[in-house]
Amino acid sequence: METIQLMEKLSNAFGVAGFEHEVRTEIEKLVKPLSDETRVDALGNLIATRKGKDGFTLMLDAHMDEVGLIVSYVEERGFLRFATLGGWDARVLPAQVVQVQTRSGKKSTGVIGCLPPHVLKPEDREKPFKIEDLFIDIGAESIEEATGMGVRIGDPAVPFYPFTQLTENLIGGKAFDDRAGCAVMIRVLEALKNAKLDLTLVCNFAVAEEIGARGARTAAYQVKPDLALALEGTIGADVPGVAPSRQPTGLGKGPAITIVDNSLVASRRVVEALEKLAEKTKMAYQYKLPIYGGTDAGGIHTTGAGVESGVLSVPCRYIHSQFSLMRLDDFEQTAKLATEFAQNSRAMLG
Repeated sequence: METIQLMEKLSNAFGVAGFEHEVRTEIEKLVKPLSDETRVDALGNLIATRKGKDGFTLMLDAHMDEVGLIVSYVEERGFLRFATLGGWDARVLPAQVVQVQTRSGKKSTGVIGCLPPHVLKPEDREKPFKIEDLFIDIGAESIEEATGMGVRIGDPAVPFYPFTQLTENLIGGKAFDDRAGCAVMIRVLEALKNAKLDLTLVCNFAVAEEIGARGARTAAYQVKPDLALALEGTIGADVPGVAPSRQPTGLGKGPAITIVDNSLVASRRVVEALEKLAEKTKMAYQYKLPIYGGTDAGGIHTTGAGVESGVLSVPCRYIHSQFSLMRLDDFEQTAKLATEFAQNSRAMLG
């Protein structure tokens, strides 16, 4: 499957943190033929294993979940109040089209509403909205009509914009954090399908990263890896108004290697291994500037007796919004470097 088709499938799939069933089903179809074993654990992590030489286990991790919303109250007139699942900036939410997934799996389309500027006092028009000021309008005119549509408190929702190819090298869609990392991990499994491995490779498609790296932590407890690498779609801030010293990553500069973020000081050995592999293959790479964000590696590296861990990311603009941008060449280089790491990590770090 071409990268554009792969990212379209993953991006368009529903998978709010804690409600990853749909995207997990799509990923499982893709990785089952590439793995010796796949299983879904109690929390919902999809764990795919390639069995190689015993004595060393490498865990790759990418989270399936996306930031989303959850219905917290149904108003008498059918409007839905909501809370957030993961980190949202309330400024990007008003007027966004959303999908609300009911317990049957059916999706209702709505729009996020707020007080129109025409009815606000002049002094309030410049103030940003708070989450509690917003609501979802699904077209229902009463609480009975809303519940008749299957919508209940606890239903997840996500702002939705369909996957789009903007240029030959630039794609856009929702949930690139972290469907980009999931796609990288699928590419690693594809590249190593017929390879003889000198280690056991475990690929964890994690749940609930956006609400505290919960899935990765429990998966690492089960897998007990010797080494771990989280694969991410990370903050690309190479936009007007942001000084280069404050841009965590930029598009077009290749894969991003994390040194330190809010959840992890990356293993120096992992960082140096990634550097050497990139330089050996004459691949451009960049560092994710400290200290922004956090990843599943933050949960993995403190599991059990501790796991030597690092992070490799695809730069993506506008993550944690309804529409992110990613360059295909950055993605392909990240997948290549992740594959090189999987093939060489035991020899370099075992």
